[in-house]
Amino acid sequence: MPKDPDSNTPSTQTGSIKDLILEQEESASLIRNRSLLEPNEIVDEDRIVGRDFQLTEITQHLRVAINGERPPNLFLYGPSGTGKSLIINAVCQNILELCESRDIRFGVIHMNCQNVGTLGSAVYELARKVSNDAGVPVEVPEHGIPTKKKWRELYRLIDEHYDTVVFVLDELDMLVGRRDIDEPAFSRLLYQLSRAGSSDETRANVSVTAITNDATMMGNVGSRAVSSFTPEDVHFNDYDANQLREILYHRTDAFYEDALSDDVIPLAAAFAAQTHGDARKAIDLMRTAGSLAERQGADQVSENHVREAQDKVEKNRVLEVTRGISTQKKLCLLATAAVARQTGTGTAKSPNGYTVYQYLTDTLDVDQYHQETYVNKMKELTTYSLVESKRKSQGPHSGSYLEFSFGENPATILDTLREDSRFNDVHDHELRSVVKAQLRKESQ
Repeated sequence: MPKDPDSNTPSTQTGSIKDLILEQEESASLIRNRSLLEPNEIVDEDRIVGRDFQLTEITQHLRVAINGERPPNLFLYGPSGTGKSLIINAVCQNILELCESRDIRFGVIHMNCQNVGTLGSAVYELARKVSNDAGVPVEVPEHGIPTKKKWRELYRLIDEHYDTVVFVLDELDMLVGRRDIDEPAFSRLLYQLSRAGSSDETRANVSVTAITNDATMMGNVGSRAVSSFTPEDVHFNDYDANQLREILYHRTDAFYEDALSDDVIPLAAAFAAQTHGDARKAIDLMRTAGSLAERQGADQVSENHVREAQDKVEKNRVLEVTRGISTQKKLCLLATAAVARQTGTGTAKSPNGYTVYQYLTDTLDVDQYHQETYVNKMKELTTYSLVESKRKSQGPHSGSYLEFSFGENPATILDTLREDSRFNDVHDHELRSVVKAQLRKESQ
């Protein structure tokens, strides 16, 4: 017999699992359309908010496809959750419909490069996606053949099924490839795709849209690829709180009428604006708040549900990131977050963080590295978007230091790191005392 986890007495299950499911369905009376609360859901164009400039720019560049011309290559860059994929997908979908009405064979092949390891894998994945779009099989194997043959198959499929094709390569900077090759795989992919039409590899018009969060990615593209790619740049900046509110208001029909209290959307938008203006986070926050309210049997989603959801979303994100990093990086992050929590500004100076790191390694009796290694590991953590670094000067004769700032609440990061049992011997009151002592010493 199952036991209630919060009780010492066995619980009695009444009814079947099916009854339980139906009972839960009946209590889920706040959210009407959950798909609208999925951050990656492709929505109708009338729900696209705050991106008029980018929408106009991309439309102007790609519209030539409806006249059978080759669209220019595009480079879309900006922080995560700022509408890059949303806009390019919406524009391409409309161009696809217009081309169909004019008997122009237009194709859009979207590939997320995050989990594509090598150039050969990328080329085969593009061929597979083209074949799926055309409803025909790929005629070469995925493994055991040279990449050159995969290119030939991709070009064959393009020639047979498209007049114009746009390859949308999302998170392209993640396609690094083998580390022993100087030029990253994404550079070689850009070179081959962007020169396909001019080199007689295919008769179709081939256009490439590269999407990345890394504004410096083009600096790692080889000179040949830069020369052939020559994209039109479109920058996506962070959403501000007003734009995020508008985005959320355009999804209120995901909930039943009167299911949201008046302060829910402004608060959710404000939280998301604090963490880099990410629309995905704002939408996910609304979904989580609604789910929490339903589970609690509430009549409305309230401000408290949003605050509870914010804590949960932050912890889930931090947990996901920190789960896979090394113990030494966790120690560096724990030390720096402890300082940032105490300063109250969400920032920590590298010398203070290193002193606390020394305390932690002594307490836990683990290897202790020099300050330079601590700084390097913190710099590596900036790639996880948990922390940012900026070099600051201590004065004309005192050298400089790095200041680390946290996008998430440092207390949330500390709570999440403490879920690692290896840190059980680090007591919070002692940690606070060490940090306070260090900050007092600095101010003297």
